[in-house]
Amino acid sequence: MKGWIIYRSDATQLRPEAYEINRLIEQAKLEGIELEVFRPDQFDLIVTREDERSILVNSEKRSLPDFVIPRMGAGTTYFTLAILRQMERLGIHIVNSPNSIDLVKDKLYSQQVLAQNNLPVPKTMLVKFPVNADLVENDLGFPVVVKTLSGSQGSGVFLAENRRTFEDLMQLIEATNKNANIILQEFVSQSRGTDLRVFTLGGRAIACFKRTNNQGGFKANFSAGGSVEPYEITPEIEWLATQTSKILNLDMAGIDLLFDNDHFKICEANSSPGFEGLEKANDINVAKEIFHYLRVRLGMFDQQQGKKVTPAAASKAATAKVISKE
Repeated sequence: MKGWIIYRSDATQLRPEAYEINRLIEQAKLEGIELEVFRPDQFDLIVTREDERSILVNSEKRSLPDFVIPRMGAGTTYFTLAILRQMERLGIHIVNSPNSIDLVKDKLYSQQVLAQNNLPVPKTMLVKFPVNADLVENDLGFPVVVKTLSGSQGSGVFLAENRRTFEDLMQLIEATNKNANIILQEFVSQSRGTDLRVFTLGGRAIACFKRTNNQGGFKANFSAGGSVEPYEITPEIEWLATQTSKILNLDMAGIDLLFDNDHFKICEANSSPGFEGLEKANDINVAKEIFHYLRVRLGMFDQQQGKKVTPAAASKAATAKVISKE
């Protein structure tokens, strides 16, 4: 099996903190998978009827992989999406599909889609300048969460504790970039400084962990220094996570849930979830799970039995595994 990872750095530039990329490379070697890492700017796209010439790497023709794992998340540009869409058109399996990545990176649109499907999400408002603070106070209240339309690892998220702070922030944004795309979300007070991250893969919730900010802040991201601990996947957590992944058409996702009394609200979905915190909190090899899913999904060879698995048999095997775990 052969795969590509598209990341902001290529294999020669990977740093130790690129945890997920390094884990995928290590596991691929153990499983005999040929895995290469490329930057988006190493590709060229030529729209032509001769499909084998439509994707070039470093200006040269390359044999195409069986799968591609984009690891750009909210930083995915139009150029990268165009490359991914061409790869998808050539029959390469993309984890996740470019349309799903594009949908999820737009936090407002993804919230609209989830709300349309009757899933619990925080009240969300799109900012227009000048901002009507009375409307915000009446419909969302203060504190209120201020977010850029796209962002990851807690970047572009701010908590305005009161109306005065909120008005000052809006005036600053309007003065510097009145065309900025900003959304506001109700603040779920019970989830201040803590939330859940559920990792879904192939329609299953494979692990869950709780993130906590130990410095008194309201953001709980592990990448920002939050602590992690395992958390039991209840039927409600599993349903919310798997339904979110299904509705947004995500093969692999990190679903963030906010504590809301005895239930949860869906904060957002991530199409390129980190899993360092997940592996730290749970006894799980996420990279191995990803490659197992891809073998089943693509109908590739079964390593244990040394034979080719047809798509139908692979689907049956995956179903049997889920049933046995339950």
